[in-house]
Amino acid sequence: MEFFHIVILALIQGLTEFLPISSSAHLILPKEVLGWPDQGLAFDVAVHFGSLTAVIIYFRSEVWALLRDGLGGLVNNRFTDDGRLAWLIVLATIPAGLVGLAFKGFIETHLRSAAVIAATTIGFGLLLWWADVFGRRQETLAQLNWKKALAIGLAQALALIPGTSRSGITMTAGLMLGMKREDAARFSFLMSIPVIALSAMLLTFDLLSLEAVPWGDILLGTVLSGISAYLCIHFFLQFISRIGMAPFAIYRLLLGAALIWMIWG
Repeated sequence: MEFFHIVILALIQGLTEFLPISSSAHLILPKEVLGWPDQGLAFDVAVHFGSLTAVIIYFRSEVWALLRDGLGGLVNNRFTDDGRLAWLIVLATIPAGLVGLAFKGFIETHLRSAAVIAATTIGFGLLLWWADVFGRRQETLAQLNWKKALAIGLAQALALIPGTSRSGITMTAGLMLGMKREDAARFSFLMSIPVIALSAMLLTFDLLSLEAVPWGDILLGTVLSGISAYLCIHFFLQFISRIGMAPFAIYRLLLGAALIWMIWG
């Protein structure tokens, strides 16, 4: 990849990974509109590690508390709120892991078209708006139980379909289950850690099978996507309680319409 392409795509990926607007939909635009080449495996590895680093650094105190109390609860058989939340995150991760292993090949072969991405971008954008308007927005992370965590995890499995948006569908599910906006967002971001980590590990194994690995491109993509993802998380959590999900839903509708215009225009 050219230096300029790496910079732009890494920034796009970092900014859109944690916003409910679908990173896959945005990464198809430079390819379709500008004729850029496919970003390739090295770029995928870089942005995954960048996003993972950003979310771990931002939530470093929470991550430490989750690890400490989650593992400590197994030893002491006494779970704090953080320990309980840690195992709810594990539970919520299982559906995406199982669906990914079972249908990864089918999804990559049949569901990566621009038409699918346009449909999911619009459809799940409307669902996000509905959940934000009609959700009760009363419950906090402390009130989350295993049934609701599993439901959000099942929703996360849908994000394997390009254009759905992992953060978007998990926030939508949280809102539909009555969670406050910021709590739904925080749970979505914390849920991303094991999912992104597993995905990055699998991609790294694939990368090591290549004869020539562009480590310079990987480092640059990792740093840029990490910085943009960190800033995205920070400002999203700062403003989400005030602005709501409507701007993101509207943006998804416009983006979906643009993709449809590119396909059939």
